[in-house]
Amino acid sequence: QVQLVESGGGLVQAGGSLRLSCVASGRTYGTYDMGWLRQAPGKEREFVAAMYRSTVVTRYADSVKGRFTISRDNAKSTVYLQMNSLKPEDTAVYYCAGAKSFSAVVASAPGYWGQGTQVTVSS
Repeated sequence: QVQLVESGGGLVQAGGSLRLSCVASGRTYGTYDMGWLRQAPGKEREFVAAMYRSTVVTRYADSVKGRFTISRDNAKSTVYLQMNSLKPEDTAVYYCAGAKSFSAVVASAPGYWGQGTQVTVSS
C-alpha cells in the first residue's frame, strides 16, 4: 500500500509555470507506476501524465504534451510534474496517482491517489 501527498499548487498567470510534488510513503513505492490526473469543475477526472517505475517510459495527454514534464526520484519517493506555459484550461485539482499497472494510470483508474492540489491559471 502507498500513501500520496501532493503540494505545489497555486494561482499563476497564463504562460507561467508551477512544479507539483508528490511524496509517497510505504515500503512498496518503488513497485508502482506513477502519474498525475486532474479534474476541473463540472468535468470528469482525466489523465495528465504517467511514468513507469523504471523511470524510462513516460506518456502524456495530448493537451499537455510539450508543456508538462513528469519525473520521479525513487530515492526520495517523490514524483514531480513540471508545468510550463500554463493555460486557463489547465485549471483543475491535480491528483498524484499510483498503480501496479501503467495502463491503469493512463486510464485514470489508479489504485491510489492523493488528496489533490488546486492549480488555478488566470487569463
